Amino acid sequence: MSDPLSCPEFLQDPYPFYDELRAAAPVQQVTAGSGGRPGYLVTGYAEAKSAFTHPGLSKDTARFFAGRSSGRSLHPAVARTMLATDPPEHTRLRRLVTKAFTAGAVTRLRPYVQHTADRLLDALPKNGEADLVAGLAIPLPVTVICQLLGVPEADRDQVRTWSNDLFAAGQPQRIDAASHAVAGYMADLIEAKRRVRDDSLLHDLITARDEGEQLTEDELVSLAVLLLVAGHETTTNFIGNAVLALLQHSALLDRVRSDPEQIGALLDELLRYDSPVGIATFRYSTQAITLGGAEIPAGVPVLISPGAANRDPARYPAPNRPDADRDARGHLAFGYGIHRCLGAPLALAETETALRTLLTRHPGLRLAVAPEELRWRCTRLMRGLESLPVLTQ
Repeated sequence: MSDPLSCPEFLQDPYPFYDELRAAAPVQQVTAGSGGRPGYLVTGYAEAKSAFTHPGLSKDTARFFAGRSSGRSLHPAVARTMLATDPPEHTRLRRLVTKAFTAGAVTRLRPYVQHTADRLLDALPKNGEADLVAGLAIPLPVTVICQLLGVPEADRDQVRTWSNDLFAAGQPQRIDAASHAVAGYMADLIEAKRRVRDDSLLHDLITARDEGEQLTEDELVSLAVLLLVAGHETTTNFIGNAVLALLQHSALLDRVRSDPEQIGALLDELLRYDSPVGIATFRYSTQAITLGGAEIPAGVPVLISPGAANRDPARYPAPNRPDADRDARGHLAFGYGIHRCLGAPLALAETETALRTLLTRHPGLRLAVAPEELRWRCTRLMRGLESLPVLTQ
């Protein structure tokens, strides 16, 4: 089967494609990526959950691509992040940053998240048209993760541009150029923070590196890049997708309009319904395995689709409609197992704050265009809107 991104209709609404594929078989061979490599796509919930922790699947991209010819020039700090490693290397790197994203750490960040959301919403018209992606979904998580890392305010728009370029599907030169730009920027910022102490997470990592922690300079730059990019990309899509889901489903919208404090209880279902991650980051088989009835040979990519798995009717009855009363806590939008999204608590806090504050201020919020006119980002991994035009009131 050809790459689904070759079909424009897939970006607009991938779920009919996923439904058809899953109904035929929950694990199927596909063409994986622009290089035309054969691989396997996992669309069933049980199969995806198993794949996330399967001992026969690896995330070590350096090992997979070793000795393979490529015309790419992706910067190593982007090509080999913590996401592209297996234990024990992954365990060592993750331990260094886990404390910054605990529930307690996120609770301490909540006042800053609320202040940022208030400031951004102050800039929206009280009655008029606005783009919620540009006005809220992008700048809120970008501002928060940059504040956490200690990225100067003047650099934050450029950071967002580089991050967006890194996910430009089908544009390898643009991706490679952005990887070198953002890695170079973070290396320079690290040197600047060595000279001037602050209370940022980045300075904590620098201190760990310089005081003998098992962390190389290249790994330090790579961790910084990963936190910067992953720290806002998923949340941007989560906020946009969640607002759209509410505006398209009146029963949900009426419930949270009457009591915006219920937003927190709906977040898991909103994540399940339209996952901000369409296809999880790269994995490949290190040995021949059987998954969902498919015989997968060694040495091939295995793509896990949380977006598809979260709509599996075998796990969630009537999955193609959001249900405010559904217990969706088992969704796979943040992944599963040792690679589960480290920043999930922060993403939930940011999205809850954004939605609650938005609907409190603008209870009459509605779409400004027909749903079929909305444009979705052209990226393999992420499922997110280019823009979300709304009428505020």
